[in-house]
Amino acid sequence: MPIPFETLIPYGIIIAMFGVSGAGLNKIKNMASGGKRHRWSLDQWDKVLMDRDRRLTGYLRGQTDNPIAPPGFELNNPWRVERRMS
Repeated sequence: MPIPFETLIPYGIIIAMFGVSGAGLNKIKNMASGGKRHRWSLDQWDKVLMDRDRRLTGYLRGQTDNPIAPPGFELNNPWRVERRMS
């Protein structure tokens, strides 16, 4: 018994919407990573280095080959130091 094509239209719309939303999410993650692929399973060391790269270049995934830090980077310390009671 043949299936009328009208019953397949909603399924086609649903599949198309999943494809559009998946492609859009992939594009947003790609743009947020500076054009690089999204990173998986980051440990604490990777997060520290990505934060350092963000402070150096302005992008979370940006890297620089300049051996000398830009001016003002020596005061840009990510460590939070508690105030000591004296």
